[in-house]
Amino acid sequence: MSLTTLLPIVIAGFAVPAVTAQSSFSPARPPAIPIAVSSPYLNSWLNVGSDGGNGGYLAGEWIRFWTDQVTAWTGIIRVDGESYTWLGAPSEPLNTVNQNSFEYTSTKSIFGLSVNGTVGLNVTFLTPVTPTDLLRQSIAATYMDLEVFSIDGGEHEVQLYTDISAEWASGDRSNAVTWDYGLTGDVAYHRFQRQVQQVFTQNNDQAEWGSWLYATEEIDGMTYSSGAPDTVAREAFVANGTLDDTEDTNYRAISDDYPVFAFSIDYGSVDSAGQSTLFTIALAQEEAIQFKSSDDPPEVLSPLWTDTFSDELAMLSFFYGDFSDAQDVASTLDDKITSDSIAAGGDDYNVITSLSVRQAFAATQLAGTNDSYYLFLKEISSDGDIQTVDVIFPSMPIFLYLNPDLLRNLLDPIFIYTEAGSFGEDYALHDLGFYPNATQAGTEMQQLEESGNMVIMTLAYAQRTGDTAYLTQHYDTLADWTTFLVNDSLIPSNQISTDDFAGSLANQTDLAIKGIIGIQAMATIANMTSHDSDGANYSSIALDYITQWQILAISTSSSNFSSAPHTTLNYGANETYGLLYNLYADALLQTNIVPTEIYQMQSDFYPLVNLAYGVPLDTRHTYTKSDWEMFCAAVAGPETKEMLIGDVARFINETPSNRALTDLYDVRTADFGVGPFVARPVVGGHFALLALDGPSPLEERK
Repeated sequence: MSLTTLLPIVIAGFAVPAVTAQSSFSPARPPAIPIAVSSPYLNSWLNVGSDGGNGGYLAGEWIRFWTDQVTAWTGIIRVDGESYTWLGAPSEPLNTVNQNSFEYTSTKSIFGLSVNGTVGLNVTFLTPVTPTDLLRQSIAATYMDLEVFSIDGGEHEVQLYTDISAEWASGDRSNAVTWDYGLTGDVAYHRFQRQVQQVFTQNNDQAEWGSWLYATEEIDGMTYSSGAPDTVAREAFVANGTLDDTEDTNYRAISDDYPVFAFSIDYGSVDSAGQSTLFTIALAQEEAIQFKSSDDPPEVLSPLWTDTFSDELAMLSFFYGDFSDAQDVASTLDDKITSDSIAAGGDDYNVITSLSVRQAFAATQLAGTNDSYYLFLKEISSDGDIQTVDVIFPSMPIFLYLNPDLLRNLLDPIFIYTEAGSFGEDYALHDLGFYPNATQAGTEMQQLEESGNMVIMTLAYAQRTGDTAYLTQHYDTLADWTTFLVNDSLIPSNQISTDDFAGSLANQTDLAIKGIIGIQAMATIANMTSHDSDGANYSSIALDYITQWQILAISTSSSNFSSAPHTTLNYGANETYGLLYNLYADALLQTNIVPTEIYQMQSDFYPLVNLAYGVPLDTRHTYTKSDWEMFCAAVAGPETKEMLIGDVARFINETPSNRALTDLYDVRTADFGVGPFVARPVVGGHFALLALDGPSPLEERK
């Protein structure tokens, strides 16, 4: 059964604002709704879950940055002289519109609203995701498209108001901002920024540099107010239906009478044919990333769009005028992901994948020039690192599925830094620093984890693109990492894995198999680059290790699990288990080093330990990771695959958490696992089924 059939039951327990209709939600009711989710710094959501959200209603709740501080975005509509809030939670007016429906796709959040049965208002937040059009992908911006129309057969006098607050400009509300209002062609814009720019710094994870642009078309009936106190601008519209076309030049702190940047549209008489208006919000930064690859000073990298457009206003004009094409491209991507997801895992799988797209891509920034660019990734929420190898690894499936070249763009900075001698260890580094400063390798030690990840991901990229030159270019580095895998994979030392929150452990079963698969991956790399003797040697080692691993890693005598055979959490601990998610790499790379019996054994075992919202990550805790659940689903038999997908989809629809989609949650309660891991790019791992080239290994090998 699809979760969409359960929605009226699920949402009934949530507090609903002062509306007279209950909204439907399709394909599910997410924990938070992506509103402006385009980059690490343009990353604002509508909180939904009962832990603090309002159940998914656009009116009555402030839009919030992923860290949960308010980034106010307000909407008010006047119908025949009466005012109603349709976006945000301003103190006036008290009435709100009715919300009839909400739908999300991979690129859109669509709200169906109405005013007392007289006027309808459709609001669509569209964030373009263009994996193969890197110019567009490099722009941090979102569209808000509004359609206003009569629904009762009559004509109504309608005026519409919207503003954003200076809260978008800094994580410290005591910082002063400046602003201006202007025109670029027929696009009217408010521009505001922190008065004292602090390039490459963050406060509460918000950027402390760059300009924010809020724009719409200059048309008859449009008025504006720039920098007025929030209550002044909103009350003026409620009273008059227009704004006064003025700029308040009292530049001040964000929290000092909260400056807002407002537009008003007087539609006049609106009938059933309706009228529409487009707004955009964009963040323009001329410097995006610092990247230090050697002993030289760090290189300052600009967003990729700066190599095409002369300035931020040229970029804004392009983005605003590109809406029609952006709609077409977005709809094509939405349809592809929906169709492919349903074919691979049913309606519930579409619930998962379509909610994950904007979140995964919004953790990235394309930086450099058209001739030389990289894709940088922020480890949002859990650490804030940049280019974290064990965050790129679980994110990898979405990039392999939509454009494998992006995986190379993620790996390049790591290879460059390593091969410049800047790291100097015989294993792969963990990260390149703290976003947006890729200037120094981090100190966290995940030697086996990251070395296996790098070899596996490099081969995955080359297999999908045919780029054997990339393998040749980095062969020596890959061989160094593989030497480490040979020395440490079979009997892993006491260390942490990517699931570092669970603690360190010796002889980790799943970590060992990642290393063994990594060795076999290096055998494939050697064979693809005419290093035949190396290939034979690596393959011999991997085959020997996998034989020994099966003796060390499999329990057949656990009283806790009905004596069903399964892999243990660590060697010899027969009363334990853990998700064997690293098995996915064998299927992804088609190394075929792991016997089919291991896939079948794990697929048969997971239902025995499944709880309300999934299989626990391991026996030490009751939380799980949704990315790893999907890695396991991708290589499971049909019934277990359906079970795991259903678990995660049910979690999305029922979790009380009210923040951007968490990948770490308690399988008993569907609430957060260890702290609020939110908005992380690892949800790209939800595309594990779609990244495989063909059916699941069990289906394929039968």
